[in-house]
Amino acid sequence: MSKSLVLKNICKSFGSLMAVDNVSLTVEPGEFICFLGPSGCGKTTLLRIITGFEFQTSGDISFGEKNLNNVIPQKRDFGIVFQSYALFPNMTVQQNIAFGLKMRKMPQNLIDKRVDEMLELMGLSEWKIHYPSQLSGGQQQRVALARAIAIKPNVLLLDEPLSALDAKIRVRLRAVIKRLQQDLGITMIYVTHDQEEALSMADRVVVMRDGQLRQVGSPWDIYKKPRTSFIAEFVGTSNFFAGQKNGDRVDYGKFSFEVTDMDNVEGEKIYLAIRPEDIEIVGRTIASDDCIPSNIVDVQADLITFLGAVVSITVNFEGQELLVDIAQKEFAKQPIAEKETIHLYFPPETFHVYSEIFKKLI
Repeated sequence: MSKSLVLKNICKSFGSLMAVDNVSLTVEPGEFICFLGPSGCGKTTLLRIITGFEFQTSGDISFGEKNLNNVIPQKRDFGIVFQSYALFPNMTVQQNIAFGLKMRKMPQNLIDKRVDEMLELMGLSEWKIHYPSQLSGGQQQRVALARAIAIKPNVLLLDEPLSALDAKIRVRLRAVIKRLQQDLGITMIYVTHDQEEALSMADRVVVMRDGQLRQVGSPWDIYKKPRTSFIAEFVGTSNFFAGQKNGDRVDYGKFSFEVTDMDNVEGEKIYLAIRPEDIEIVGRTIASDDCIPSNIVDVQADLITFLGAVVSITVNFEGQELLVDIAQKEFAKQPIAEKETIHLYFPPETFHVYSEIFKKLI
């Protein structure tokens, strides 16, 4: 029977440092969860508490009906994949994958069958008699994955497993891990500081900061509806500027922008955030007839940066740098030259409105 992993009011302190602060979360069977956050936010400590390598200062952790508070890692039946691979250098690929099965005293014929299944699944069959030193980083990480999955763990925990690899290999292995998770129906918890990794793989993303869960939701919700200015900045890129609330408008310099959904924001001074790709270019990505005139501004294109699928335009807006992204296909139809004046449109519904701003942005 499928079981949920439940964390309830988990706290972990190291002296005066509160590394994990009152975290409650339910991970459903077969769910792919990503813990996402900057270095020092508590995500790895939380993962170590789930594995049993660390014990919480307070709170409860359970899997199904079983309380895991004092259960050692070996008794939790969770698979673990580390950033460092942690392969045995004196064992072949085949022997590394078989290790956990031997520790569980599985009959040899079943071990051989299971190892062959894993080798096939990971595309490692021709490497089975090789040693880790003879493999690339990506192949070594596949072996580590195969070894963790071979024991058919209740939950698979991955601690920044791709961070030591080259960018292209990371993207390929992301797809491998996601496909494995879907095919096997296994519950996965994946720790990363890479927002692209989290958004591309997870069913739900758990954004952490200062030991706390700041937002939990689908990748779409985290990106499109960031609850705080920190999340708007950390997940993706946002342009920020401060303004004065004036009814359903926000005054910024000589401009007065129409902004939707300001009902939940208190105070007169507020902060607006807008994604670079949400800013339209009048006459290129949007017709002037479709624009609210007060939300159009004239600026000069200071820098044009080609980024492959996207062209990024840097402009100076009321004394601060603003980024505008346009699809390369759109840009190719009507190129923009540096120092050219362009008309930007800020759609009212694309603003995110906050009563505070992430302190590191200032």
